[in-house]
Amino acid sequence: MEVLSEWGQRYQEFMKGADPRIGHYPLMHSPFLPGAILLGYVYFVLSLGPRLMANRKPFDLKPLMVVYNFSLVALSAYIVYEFLMSGWLTGYTWRCDPVDTSDSPMALRMVRVAWLFLFSKFIELLDTVFFVVRKKNSQITFLHIFHHSVLPCSWWWVGGGMGSFHAMINSLVHVIMYFYYGLSAAGPRFQKFLWWKKHMTAIQLLQFVLVSIHITQYYFMSSCDYQFPIFIHLIWIYGTVFFILFSNFWYQAYTKGRRLPKGSSSGSISSNGAVHHNGKSKNGKAKEN
Repeated sequence: MEVLSEWGQRYQEFMKGADPRIGHYPLMHSPFLPGAILLGYVYFVLSLGPRLMANRKPFDLKPLMVVYNFSLVALSAYIVYEFLMSGWLTGYTWRCDPVDTSDSPMALRMVRVAWLFLFSKFIELLDTVFFVVRKKNSQITFLHIFHHSVLPCSWWWVGGGMGSFHAMINSLVHVIMYFYYGLSAAGPRFQKFLWWKKHMTAIQLLQFVLVSIHITQYYFMSSCDYQFPIFIHLIWIYGTVFFILFSNFWYQAYTKGRRLPKGSSSGSISSNGAVHHNGKSKNGKAKEN
C-alpha cells in the first residue's frame, strides 16, 4: 500500500506539469489511454495481426489507401499552415522560442495545432496496420515501429515553442511522402509520375539536418527559458539517430547498391522506416504501397 501511495503521489506531481489548456482534448486527460493505444499497436503489429492473417488472403485496400494517403496530405498541409500562422511566421525568432502558456489567441492556436500534430501520429499508426492486413510484412521494420510508437509518447508533452519546429518540418515532408504514396496506390497508370522517388530520401535527410541544426542552438545559448527541456534533448537524439540510419540507407542503396534488386537503379526509405525500391518488386512487376 505504501508503494502504491508513493506512486500515486508521483503521478499527481507528474500531472501538475500538464498543460491545463488542453486537458479536455482527446488523449490528453492522462497518459494511460495513449500508452494503451501504443502498446496495443505494438502487440497487434508484432503478434496478433500476423497470427490473424496467417491463413487469410491479403486484403485489397487500394481505394481505401488512395483516400487515406491523400487525406493525410491535406491534414499535413493544414498542420504546416497552422504552425506557420501560430508562431513561425508571426513572431517566433527561430532561435529560443519558449512555450507560450498564456490564453492569448495566438498561444491557443499553437496549442491546438500541436495537439493536432500529436493526433495525426495516432492516425498514422494505420500505416502499419495496413501493412499487416495486406501481408506486406517485409516493410514492417524495427525503424518503422520505433518511429511510430515513440514519437507520440514524446509529443504528449509539447504545446508549441522551440520544439514545434521539427513537427512543422516533419508535416511538410509528410505532405510530399503521402502524396507519393497516394499516387502509387492509385495504380500502375500513375507510375510515370513517380520518377522523383529517389529524391524522397534526400528530402528526408535534409529534414533531419534542419531539425538538428535548429535544436542544437539550445545547447549554445547562455539562457533559454524553455518549459520542457527533456523534449529538446529527445528531438536532438531523434534527429541524430534518424540521420545516421537514413544516411546508412543512402550509402547502401545508392553508393554500394546493396539494397537494390537487379535491374533497379534507385530506391527510397520512408520516414516511417519502410524501404521501397523504385516502385518495383523483385520480380520486376510494379509494386504499389
